[in-house]
Amino acid sequence: MVSAAEQLAANLNFSALAKAEELKKRIWFTLGALLVYRFGTYIPLPGIDPTAWEQIFRTQAGGILGMFNMFAGGGIHRMAIFALNIMPYISASIIIQLMTTVSPTLEQLKKEGEQGRKVINQYTRYLTVVLALFQSYGIAYGLEGAGNAVTDPGMFFRVSTAITLTGGTMFLMWLGEQITARGIGNGISLIIMAGIVAELPAAIAGMLELGRQGALSTGLILVIIVMAVVVIAFIVFMERAQRRLLIQYPKRQVGNRMFEGQSSHLPLKLNTSGVIPPIFASSLLLLPTTIAQFNAGQGPEWFQTIVTQLGHGRPLFLFLYVGLIVFFAFFYTAIVFNPTETADNLKKHGGFIPGIRPGERTAEYIDYVLTRITVIGAAYLSVVCLIPEILISYASVPFYFGGTSLLIVVSVTMDTVAQIQGYLLAHQYEGLIKRSKLRGRRK
Repeated sequence: MVSAAEQLAANLNFSALAKAEELKKRIWFTLGALLVYRFGTYIPLPGIDPTAWEQIFRTQAGGILGMFNMFAGGGIHRMAIFALNIMPYISASIIIQLMTTVSPTLEQLKKEGEQGRKVINQYTRYLTVVLALFQSYGIAYGLEGAGNAVTDPGMFFRVSTAITLTGGTMFLMWLGEQITARGIGNGISLIIMAGIVAELPAAIAGMLELGRQGALSTGLILVIIVMAVVVIAFIVFMERAQRRLLIQYPKRQVGNRMFEGQSSHLPLKLNTSGVIPPIFASSLLLLPTTIAQFNAGQGPEWFQTIVTQLGHGRPLFLFLYVGLIVFFAFFYTAIVFNPTETADNLKKHGGFIPGIRPGERTAEYIDYVLTRITVIGAAYLSVVCLIPEILISYASVPFYFGGTSLLIVVSVTMDTVAQIQGYLLAHQYEGLIKRSKLRGRRK
């Protein structure tokens, strides 16, 4: 006999999408919001000489500016009003998340449920404004010192630039929240993914043009395409991979009724830290290169030697890149997942892991398992991030997607597709209930 869930899964197809009016409205709203975001990345910042900035950007695109430009969807290259993108909000969210582990007040708010989350979200917004103002003023100050990029430097330019860029970030934060509430998927993640994907057609066209000119062989282009498909499939597999711990619940009596013991699973993702380790690792490694570029190669000899060794593809760069990814994978996993809190919640609800004593022993066991799977997760992140670096450095391949951007695009796509499937399942489930009620009335 086929269960209701299996019947729903069998009937889940694109024809169901045409009947789900609410889902179609959400998809159209999401596409419209992302179109507004892309339009904003082409509105130039007042007071910037485009030609002068183009020359400056090209000389420094290999540093941290290039990475931020990728996340901003080309907004920094065009020096648009959305040049900061949503990155101050991401930074603020990470900082608040870190502070919840050291601040008793924030930790208590986190435990208060929905009301506490609203307060934490408000703190995150306030911190976003502070970070955006600080970063935008720094950008304005840096633009004034970067050649002839600013047509009329001065305090008015700095203040107006800080207000404009901060306003752009706050608008994108609001737009992301609207997508989450009224659209489909996580709005903040979709905005970042849209910026990355928007530059992909130009990168593919550039690679094909190199093939036409003979700079890249046809065989190498085919190898790149096959490798990209394999890496994407590998990311999908690893992002779905879980280590499930069996949780057993004893028999319990409610009133005069006796309920049998139940069993469930505690899912532990192999990659609990997500894309945070590659982002942090890239930012730290690209910082010395960016400082050296802004100083036009001036500085102590030892500093210039370190900058040279930290160039893309150099052994020291690759070694430190992997080391930082592994470090941040363990560090961020320890922050976002608390084995002691999980063990206490299981004990509170009567759940236990078979063969493990509830309480402290359960927390130690969960921490032991989590540490072992984080080793696999860190190795997976390192491999995905090293492949593009090796292709760029040793095969001279203009590989547009770095490991971080590839992880973001695949992860966000998977989450969005899962939400769409959830809406379709809910719609079809409601349809089955209505049809069963109609049959009951006819009988």
